[in-house]
Amino acid sequence: MAFCTNCGAQIPEGNKFCSNCGAPVAGSDTQNQNSGYQQANTGANQTVYTAPNRTAGGYRANIKKRDIAISVILSIVTCGIYGLVWFIYLINDLNAAAQTPEDKSAGMIILLTIVTFGIYGWIWLYHAGEKVDKIRQLNGEAPANSSLLYLLLSIFGLSIVVYCLIQLELNKVAIDA
Repeated sequence: MAFCTNCGAQIPEGNKFCSNCGAPVAGSDTQNQNSGYQQANTGANQTVYTAPNRTAGGYRANIKKRDIAISVILSIVTCGIYGLVWFIYLINDLNAAAQTPEDKSAGMIILLTIVTFGIYGWIWLYHAGEKVDKIRQLNGEAPANSSLLYLLLSIFGLSIVVYCLIQLELNKVAIDA
């Protein structure tokens, strides 16, 4: 029985990926290709993982690139109906790219946003900023601390701008399709 170097979960023998977080198992051939994270002990019972040197294109997620201008135009032309579809795509793609498939589904986020009269939507956008920072770290970039910016923009009614910023970050790591 091995333990995941990313989340600490137990991994049964023979698995190449952690069933909890999806990270490649240390020592497997997929770990050598995809991860490259170096474990460093800071001495204060704290383990830090440093981002790998990704010179061949960086981190890639199995998501599709989406044209931001087309998404905005379709959202306006359809009176927000495509905006809802785009929001669902953003949630699913963000969960996939941030390697958090167990996070809340798009349906649950929309339901909670409706029930809380939009307040949960602000909370989700704050957490989306944290996921964007995680994606940036996986790509070897410095985190931008996007959470507060996303929250403030959405409070002032500029959620579509936040969607554009999130989509821009997702397009950086999307597989060219």
